[in-house]
Amino acid sequence: MLNYTIRRLLFTIPVLLFISFIVFLLLDLAPNDPTGNLPLTIPPDVRERIRQSLGLGEPIHVRYFLWCVQFFVNEPLNILEQWTGLQFGSGDRLRVQSWATRSPVVDLIVERMPQTLWVVGMSYVVGIIIAIPIGVISAYRQYSWFDQAGTFVSMVGFSVPTFFTGVLMIVVFSVHLDWFPSIYDTTHRVTDWQSFWFQVRQMIMPVSVLALFNAAQISRFMRASMLDNLSQDYVRTARAKGVREPVVLLVHVLRNSLIPVVTVIALGIPQVFGGAIITEQVFKVNGLGQLLIIGIQGADIPLVQTLTFIFAVLIVFFNLIADLLYGILDPRIRYE
Repeated sequence: MLNYTIRRLLFTIPVLLFISFIVFLLLDLAPNDPTGNLPLTIPPDVRERIRQSLGLGEPIHVRYFLWCVQFFVNEPLNILEQWTGLQFGSGDRLRVQSWATRSPVVDLIVERMPQTLWVVGMSYVVGIIIAIPIGVISAYRQYSWFDQAGTFVSMVGFSVPTFFTGVLMIVVFSVHLDWFPSIYDTTHRVTDWQSFWFQVRQMIMPVSVLALFNAAQISRFMRASMLDNLSQDYVRTARAKGVREPVVLLVHVLRNSLIPVVTVIALGIPQVFGGAIITEQVFKVNGLGQLLIIGIQGADIPLVQTLTFIFAVLIVFFNLIADLLYGILDPRIRYE
């Protein structure tokens, strides 16, 4: 397992470099101009000097090399300095800077990350906790009223877009019933029980919207995988030996059924961060999704490049996590 992990980590280096080049190339060739939002009264020579100050006068391979040095070398060194308090080099190294705010992009991401983790991360955990039991019970009681209701709710949750569900919940629970706040207050700090309860109340709607969407997909995969394993010979053998039904279902069948579901869960984590953009816009959550929208609207290429590449890194990383979990769930799988 350790040798396989090391080999996969070494293999990810050229993969991530290739992905970073493709992301950099596509966004650089996109018809975006950082001076496009400036007033039309600014003379063309001033616009050109602004572009030169942003480094756009260099060839694309030079700019890509500088971005790689800033992202893969300077930013990790800066993080190590902040964590350890040690000094590596002169300390005035060039970092990836936002064209709009002229501040380091990584600092902007770290500032927005807690809000995204609170809402998006919690919604994914809640979605998994809901989806797995629903998928197990639906498969075990196939075509029952519970299975029919679970299928209906899953189809609705997966088919209806999150922006419609979010707006509908705002109209019902915020406007008419006045139970929850319609706008997520990102400046709120939990200091006592009352502030904690307000934090829970403002998280309920965005978490519910994303959890419904995530649970709808995962529960369908869980149900299909359970149905496939319930008809296998080892299940009939275990029942013929007198093994109790809960043990057959929750130990033997569930463990084998989780193998394909793990891939869906692991690869869905990065997609949730990117797919929560609409939900963050609906509830005004000041997270990574809103930051990405701001970067796209303002043609802030360094910000968009860095966020897009981080999403790609998450996909590669959680793909490795899924492969490692295969060996834990299925003893027949050996990475030697």
